Amino acid sequence: MSEGNSKTSTGIEQNSSGLLCYLGWWITGIIFFVLEKENKNVRFHAVQSIIVFGILFILLFIIGPVFNLIPGLNVATIIISFLSLILWIFMMVKTAQGQMIKLPWAGNIAEKYANTTPAQPTQQQPPAQQDKEKKE
Repeated sequence: MSEGNSKTSTGIEQNSSGLLCYLGWWITGIIFFVLEKENKNVRFHAVQSIIVFGILFILLFIIGPVFNLIPGLNVATIIISFLSLILWIFMMVKTAQGQMIKLPWAGNIAEKYANTTPAQPTQQQPPAQQDKEKKE
């Protein structure tokens, strides 16, 4: 999936675009997924950002306040917040350096959605032509 430090359809270098996909968590991921039509590397980082930081956003800002009301679970919110911060910084630094970090589960999904060229249907030969080729 490495395409060097090439330009993207947005005109921004690939490594910088990848970093920006993570900068605003899932929001900038969505922006770059919509804007970037050709660079698979940037699209990969955009989708991975949407998935990972979208889930973390839900955990921290929607479920987190409920956790804070239950004694003992407020520690879970603090731990998730700290790990999210570490992951966020790590992903931005590594992407800016041109390294491809594929996170478990989210990376596999991101690879599927990063593919910008639809699969070309193979042309089927008529059955008579196929039989003829098999005999030769």
